[in-house]
Amino acid sequence: MVRPGGRSARVQASVHAAVRELESEVGREGLTVPLVAARAGVTPSTIYRRWGDLQELLSDVAIERLRPETAPEEKGDLRSDLEAWAEQFLEEMASPTGRAYIRDALLGDPDGSNAGQCSAYAAEQIDVILTRAADRGESAPDVEMVLDRVVGPVMYRILFRPDGLDAAYAHQLVTGLLGSTDG
Repeated sequence: MVRPGGRSARVQASVHAAVRELESEVGREGLTVPLVAARAGVTPSTIYRRWGDLQELLSDVAIERLRPETAPEEKGDLRSDLEAWAEQFLEEMASPTGRAYIRDALLGDPDGSNAGQCSAYAAEQIDVILTRAADRGESAPDVEMVLDRVVGPVMYRILFRPDGLDAAYAHQLVTGLLGSTDG
C-alpha cells in the first residue's frame, strides 16, 4: 500500500512537474521517459515501474490537470449556477489544452479508471451545485441526470462535432435539463 505523502508523493510531484516543464520547452513530441526522469531527478526505471510507459505517465498528468481547483461559482439559483458551471466546463474542455488532456487521459487508460476519475471530478462539482440548490429549497435533478444531459453532450461534441461549442450551447443544455425536471 502506498503511503499518502512521503517519497511516493514527492516522486509523483517531481515527475509531473518535469512533464509540464518539458512539454513547454521541447513540445510533446520531444518528451521521452529518460528526459523526464533526468529532469525529475529519478531513474527511468522508476517511471517505468510506476507508470509503465510515457503514454500512461502523460495520462496521469492529464488527470491531475483536469481536477478542478475551486468549487463551482455560486450565482444564487440553480439555473444560474448550472449555466455558469457548464459554460466554464465547456470552455476548459473544448480548449486546445483541454482536448489534449482529454486525449492523454483516455489514451493511457487501458482499464477505464482515468475516464472514471474525470467523471468523478465533474460529478463532485455538480453535487456541490445541486446541494446548494437543495439548501435554498429549490427542486433539482440528480447528479446522473446532469451528467447525462449536460456533461455527456458536451463531451460528445468536443470529441466528435466540435463546431458550435459556445456559451449559448451550454445554456441550451441547461435549459433542456431544467425544463425536463419542472412540474
